[in-house]
Amino acid sequence: MHPNPIIWADYPDLDVIRVDDTYYMVSTTMHMMPGGVILRSYDLMNWEVATHMYDVLEDTPGQRLENGKSIYSQGMWAASIRYHKGQFYVIFVANDTHKTYLYTATDIEGPWKRQYIEGFYHDCSLLFDDDDRVYLIYGNADIHLTELKADLSGPKKDGLNRIIVREKDKYYLGYEGAHLYKINGKYYAFFIHITPATNGRRTQACYVADSLDGEWTGGEVFNDDMGYFNAGVAQGGIVDTPDGDWYAMLFQDHGAVGRIPVLVPLQFENDWPVFAKEAPRSLDIPSTRPGYEYKPLVGSDDFCYEPDAEGKVRLKDFWQWNHIPNHSLWSVADGSYRIQSGQLSPNLTYAVNTLTQRSMGPACEAMVTLDGSELKDGDYAGICFLISMYGLIALTKEAGQTYLVMLARDSEDRTIFGNLVDSVPGTEYARIPVSGDKVTLKAHGDFVNNNDVCTFYYGDGEEWKQLGINHKMLYKLDHFMGCRIGLFLFSTKEIGGAASFSSFEYKVLG
Repeated sequence: MHPNPIIWADYPDLDVIRVDDTYYMVSTTMHMMPGGVILRSYDLMNWEVATHMYDVLEDTPGQRLENGKSIYSQGMWAASIRYHKGQFYVIFVANDTHKTYLYTATDIEGPWKRQYIEGFYHDCSLLFDDDDRVYLIYGNADIHLTELKADLSGPKKDGLNRIIVREKDKYYLGYEGAHLYKINGKYYAFFIHITPATNGRRTQACYVADSLDGEWTGGEVFNDDMGYFNAGVAQGGIVDTPDGDWYAMLFQDHGAVGRIPVLVPLQFENDWPVFAKEAPRSLDIPSTRPGYEYKPLVGSDDFCYEPDAEGKVRLKDFWQWNHIPNHSLWSVADGSYRIQSGQLSPNLTYAVNTLTQRSMGPACEAMVTLDGSELKDGDYAGICFLISMYGLIALTKEAGQTYLVMLARDSEDRTIFGNLVDSVPGTEYARIPVSGDKVTLKAHGDFVNNNDVCTFYYGDGEEWKQLGINHKMLYKLDHFMGCRIGLFLFSTKEIGGAASFSSFEYKVLG
């Protein structure tokens, strides 16, 4: 039996398909690079990274963290993945560029080709009909259906274009997170929804029609929080197994760790999707490849890499940078990840080349050895939990003296529409002088029952001493992402300093 939620980590806005014996799932990655993660599974319960669709979405100052700009809470949102006549299609919008992107590939691992679709389609879903006509549904509260040109470059002139579902009652969150299917000759549209009747709980809704230009009828199909803080399980795609069983891959808010995937069985009765009354606490789904060994979604790294055929170093696929990295200022050699600063940054959120992994519940911790011998005055380098209300432990220098400090952000939003309004590194809760430039650090995160506390330590790997406070992290919409464990360097006074990280060890606890 496999526990449900199936992954205790941030994989929101899910869409899932099956191609022969293999399941593929796409999830929102917003400001992380490489982005557009697609996971692979043979049983819907265990997953590994199959690919990232792009290394860079758009080369803008905001995506590079330049000039006080960022794309926190923006970037790549809510993708739809489909497979049609031997080709994969992934469509999504980016809320900083206000563009709609279409990525295509004949192999899931790429190469992926990018094109734009004229228009902007919030939370869109793609459908290839039996006659090869192509449609999108999208929107919030009012759900639009638009027919696309055969090359998917934009709306088809004189094609079908109508509102298929419209909110009629009071709501907190109108229908959105659309997923469109054709099953046994009928059309199904699934949405997330929040109304006063559910006391703010997210629910799943479905509308059904005999034809795309016909009447759509439906309503709520699933309402459950698994006994977890009224956090409704909703929004995602549905998929069938080779044996004909159906499942919905939805997500649930789990505090600072993020929005995590939950699998819910369903079946069709008289052409209507009937969900299980409650999400099961565990599942047992036959694998199409019994005994398959999955790559880990998070993991340790000794930073020993060989360049690929193109001479590039490709880090393990559980790593993502916060925004676009500056490749001239990072390197991997002799078992270390080295960052050099190339711009002044006021705090952690604007540190370029911060290398991250998802935090994992119920608890996790990461340890790393840091060499700060190349730091300059005003530099901070260390390990963090990256989120709006971040916490970190770092080496810093002041008047040539090296200190170990613990900092945290403990106040309200510090960015507005992706622009910097904060020039403070964070609140300093502890500072001790250190005699050398090399230290081993540990970051611990506790996510049980939304504890969402991060704690930081220093030591020799055998005996650990806590530095600073137990810091409460909060999931907020200015980042709109679960917290990440990160390795970072930023300079507040002068550029050119560097830090090297080695012997990175990641543990999932509990």
